Amino acid sequence: MFDDILQMVKEHLGNNPQVNNGIPDQHTDAVHNEIANHIATNLSSSQGIGGIASGLLQNLESKVAEGGPVVSAIEGGLVNSLTSKFGLPPSVTGAIAGALPGLLQKLANKQKAG
Repeated sequence: MFDDILQMVKEHLGNNPQVNNGIPDQHTDAVHNEIANHIATNLSSSQGIGGIASGLLQNLESKVAEGGPVVSAIEGGLVNSLTSKFGLPPSVTGAIAGALPGLLQKLANKQKAG
């Protein structure tokens, strides 16, 4: 599951020039891993509201669309983590946070398709 999330993070953020150009080359892999790990950890611990690892996807799409607690928890913790670990500026962390709902939607759709 983690490898699938990591691959989707790389693809989704790699297509976002604001994110792609804002991450120093030496940190790109580490940042992608941090994002994928943060998503996997938060989604798997969100039992009952669409945790991907537990196969509870029925509510994830609506929670992403609403900007529900899953998205908020991921965004808040992730932005803090990326800022403290990698010193990314607010413009880059904001672009990453802004890309999360779309990324989570793609993950949900991929899981549904099997």
